[in-house]
Amino acid sequence: MPYMLLILEPTDQRHSRSEAEGHAAYASMLGFADDLKARGLLRAVESLSSHAVAARVQVRGGRPQVLDGPFAEAKEMVGGFFLVDCETREEAVAIAAQCPAAQWCTVEVRALGPCYGA
Repeated sequence: MPYMLLILEPTDQRHSRSEAEGHAAYASMLGFADDLKARGLLRAVESLSSHAVAARVQVRGGRPQVLDGPFAEAKEMVGGFFLVDCETREEAVAIAAQCPAAQWCTVEVRALGPCYGA
């Protein structure tokens, strides 16, 4: 079953690191992704740019409304994701606990599923 591991990071975290710390964190995440790929568990992985250059879109009354980032009310942002294949939720949670980002962020584990029901 596919699970998405969402990397939820504080919005200001990237700016609080030195360049060397940022490169080291990114390298550890690449190593984690390589390990998941070697184990046949990884479907996809991506890092996302800052919410400062993001946009939120809603359509109300047939008209699109666009809110450009950064989003003042946001305390955290999705910094990236891993899409993995796991036999159980417990396996996905165990993988999330192995993710280097779990040391400085929150890793949210979500099963993929339809938009209806539970």
